[in-house]
Amino acid sequence: MPDLLLELFSEEIPARMQARAREDLKKLVTDALVEAGLTYASAGAFSTPRRLVLTVQGLTAESPMQREERKGPKADAPAAALEGFLRSTGLSREQLELRDDKKGQVYFAVLEKPGRKAAEIVAEAVEGAIRGFPWPKSMRWGSGSLRWVRPLHSILCLLSDESGAEVVPVTVDHLSAGNTTEGHRFMAPGRFPVSSFDDYAAKLKRAFVVLDAAEREQTIWHDATTQAFAQGLEVVPDAGLLSEVAGLVEWPVVLMGAIGEDFLGLPPEVLQTSMREHQKFFSVKNPKSGRIEKFVTVANRETADHGETILKGNQKVLSARLSDAKFFWENDLRVAKAGMGEWLDGLKAVTFHNKLGSQHDRIERIAALAREIAPLVDADADIAEQAARLAKADLRSAMVGEFPELQGLMGMYYAREAGFPDAVALAARDHWRPKGEGDSVPTDPVSVAVALADKIDTLTGFWAIDEKPTGSKDPYALRRAALGVIRLVLGNRIRAEMQALVSSRMTKHEAKQAAQQWSDVNQAIADVLSTAAGNEEVFSLLLKSYADSTESLANPDKRTREHEELLGELRESIETAARTKTNDLLSFLHDRLKVYLRDQGIRHDVIDACLAMPGNDDLTLLVKRAEALAGFLKTDDGTNLLQGFKRANNILSQAEAKDGVEYSFGADEKFAETDAERALFTALDGAEAVIRPAMREEDFAAAMTAMASLRAPIDAFFEAVQVNAENPILRRNRLNLLHRIRAICGQVADLTKVEG
Repeated sequence: MPDLLLELFSEEIPARMQARAREDLKKLVTDALVEAGLTYASAGAFSTPRRLVLTVQGLTAESPMQREERKGPKADAPAAALEGFLRSTGLSREQLELRDDKKGQVYFAVLEKPGRKAAEIVAEAVEGAIRGFPWPKSMRWGSGSLRWVRPLHSILCLLSDESGAEVVPVTVDHLSAGNTTEGHRFMAPGRFPVSSFDDYAAKLKRAFVVLDAAEREQTIWHDATTQAFAQGLEVVPDAGLLSEVAGLVEWPVVLMGAIGEDFLGLPPEVLQTSMREHQKFFSVKNPKSGRIEKFVTVANRETADHGETILKGNQKVLSARLSDAKFFWENDLRVAKAGMGEWLDGLKAVTFHNKLGSQHDRIERIAALAREIAPLVDADADIAEQAARLAKADLRSAMVGEFPELQGLMGMYYAREAGFPDAVALAARDHWRPKGEGDSVPTDPVSVAVALADKIDTLTGFWAIDEKPTGSKDPYALRRAALGVIRLVLGNRIRAEMQALVSSRMTKHEAKQAAQQWSDVNQAIADVLSTAAGNEEVFSLLLKSYADSTESLANPDKRTREHEELLGELRESIETAARTKTNDLLSFLHDRLKVYLRDQGIRHDVIDACLAMPGNDDLTLLVKRAEALAGFLKTDDGTNLLQGFKRANNILSQAEAKDGVEYSFGADEKFAETDAERALFTALDGAEAVIRPAMREEDFAAAMTAMASLRAPIDAFFEAVQVNAENPILRRNRLNLLHRIRAICGQVADLTKVEG
């Protein structure tokens, strides 16, 4: 069974595209091979900056013969039907077979398609993969029609087995496949032949090319950490940068250089970000001081001076970059030490959203909400408001303008330099968090208040202007903001009624929108007045009337009855819209909470059962209830009690539907006829005495333990008693008793929504 070796050799492929390209090449070729009838044992894909490589092991030598039977028309069918069948099969009438069928004799066509050699199939698969390769960006060069990420220089395509290797006849425009490749551009120029994948990989290594990206990553990290350790330093881990740098070199040579003394006073994050973004350098820190003192760069070749010239060039460029960062830092410190007022004023000119105002307007809203949230998280309200006003100031700083990913972090440094409390500085750093699933949740009370206010303002603002996520589109990252609210609340066990928090914000947004509409009307009248030649008097009267009306509305002493009615209608309209949008936003939060809890292993029906209970806008209480119920239902008592509850509920619901009444009052033990019936009365009284106070204390575990004690009495009741007795008094009493079961169990959750 032959093995396939394919190499597509080109100019340098962008590092960010290589991993996806490896997988695409593997999928395109192997899928085409399998579709054509070939099988294989294993496949692997590799990449370097100048080549994509695929190896397929244990490929079948040819595709099997395919035999297909097609049923045609009946023997006595019209001639046109038979001719159509012959055209579709490509056979003559003599080649058809007549077979007996349930409805008489029927024509059958037996089609045999001979197998094809692997080389023929591989050639088609490779050409199709090259021509249809899904590069994010591609280019044409020369006079050909082929598009590739960079100019494609050669194709190596071999099928090899014990008897030797053959070149697969692949031709794509001006390129024809061969059995040669090239080594390192500088250290081993020139082409050389290969005969198999093992031969190919070994010769590449001798030609200073490490084929496997994972091996290059391992080499870079090992050499970098070893050099740092020898000097008592540590390399700052950066998996993304390691992957990128491994895609930039074929023969990694690790070099360590020093950072100039003038720049060591910069915040370590500034040094790390500047070196990473501009130079693709790894940062090396002193573990004792935490300072970034050196850097690691990865060259693509060995040199006679062991990289000394390369390091000098890199250090020269790095000094220029860090000089810019130092200038930004020093200039920003001047503004920060003056109280950051210059930046805060500048935010008035920065639009957050054309319907939601400027960043300054948004900060005002967040500050007010942070003050409102502060008591809920045991934060000082004054400090929370101050932190909210300063948290986004660094958006106007030069450093964040150059490195947006440092927003918040730089705010912390600037707040500390300005002499603000440390809680304010931490809030500036943390109010963006959590940004994603892997991001930690702030725990400092002021930071929590500001972060929660920031996300609630985002959600309510965009909900108020009907900019909600639709399908896969979420341009304002509202799903992430909702998950951030959930993680902040649950991570800090915040007891807050989200309905009240959201409703107050939504009402203010709606009132703002209504006021803006009135302002727009006023402006529209003024615009018409300025362009209406010959009608100035009419429009002047209209404008005066409108101005008089708005003045009267603003001044209670001048309001007429009509004005009061108008204000009442406007207020009702605002409150109705706010209520509708608040409920919609809470439903959205609940949907995101369902996804979050499902990831934690809590079933959707359990969550629905808890969402149906009062107080479901208290997310901490809701999750506490759901966790307790989920745990209870995993026990035998929970499972059996659920069955007993459902049986009681089904009988009761059917009786209520049939009789048109609600059996919810009057179960009396004096009408009990059996010991099992009397035992259930006693058990319900005992359980209720425990469950009611447990629910007041939110001790769901205790409440469910008491519920579990009902399992045996309920089972015994149904075994011994006929609920729908012929005696109407007994029947009504027993149905009322079932209602007690439903009411007592329903205090914990709506068990009717639990499956099973």
